[in-house]
Amino acid sequence: MGDKKVEQALELLNLLGLPRQQLNERSALCLLALLNLKSNGKWSHAESPLIGITPIMDWVASEYKKKYAPNTRETFRRQSMHQFVEAGIAFYNPDKPERSVNSPHAVYQITPELLAVLQQYDTKSFKASIEKWLKQRQSLVKKYAKEREMLLVPVILADGESIKLSSGEHSTLIKNIIEDFASRFVPGGKLVYVGDTGTKWGYFDKELLGSLGLEIKNHGKMPDVVIYYPEKKWLLLIEAVTSHGPVDGKRHDELTRLFAASKAGLVFVSAFPDKRTMNKYLDVISWETEVWVSDSPTHLIHFNGVRFLGPYK
Repeated sequence: MGDKKVEQALELLNLLGLPRQQLNERSALCLLALLNLKSNGKWSHAESPLIGITPIMDWVASEYKKKYAPNTRETFRRQSMHQFVEAGIAFYNPDKPERSVNSPHAVYQITPELLAVLQQYDTKSFKASIEKWLKQRQSLVKKYAKEREMLLVPVILADGESIKLSSGEHSTLIKNIIEDFASRFVPGGKLVYVGDTGTKWGYFDKELLGSLGLEIKNHGKMPDVVIYYPEKKWLLLIEAVTSHGPVDGKRHDELTRLFAASKAGLVFVSAFPDKRTMNKYLDVISWETEVWVSDSPTHLIHFNGVRFLGPYK
């Protein structure tokens, strides 16, 4: 019975126009989880729960006895659910659209228009309903995309150019780093790279990085923000810390190796939204780094030993 439901879900994904890469058992099971449709359930009883990636995997293991390794979580997200959202099949965080892309609380939900169609599967009205949905899909996708676009975080660069990042606390902190930290402590600085949790490459000046003797292909190892300070010939490597990832000893060594060929001196910065978040990481922040707190934007904290010991003038 379970295999039959999976076969039907595969048939539906094909009818819905999903690319060949998504016509597989994993994606079919994702669709069934979105509908909370068990092996003995009726399509007319399909539902629209809010459900995240790990709960999807747990549901699949419980209801269809298909167990996937924990390290396939990103495969579910990137190779099935991402395409569902892009195709207008599912909403992403409809309960809280401003939730960060990499939030552990992120959820998906089948769109109401498609739910109504799928509930008619195996009925005489299904063919006409799905044909109508397919005709409307492009306009629905544009509508959903426009709604997502409205939630993006706009960031104004020093030269007046604007970029947009995925919504969420992490992107808001990156915005503050560029607009508040850089304007105060890196005047005339040139933005080299901004990571975005949605696209990963939010901004990247590959030519500028190359002029500093660097070529980096693996964005996964990049810090959240990279800024070049021409006046000092410094390259600032900045980590935006909302839930994890300050420049600790391990990260300091990793970034030192990654940027070893830099013609500019390396400056390491951990940026936090507030002191409360910073306090969680005080015992792991590496020496010879800087700390900036967004809600106290005019000050820096130097983890540099005796270098700055002495009275203020």
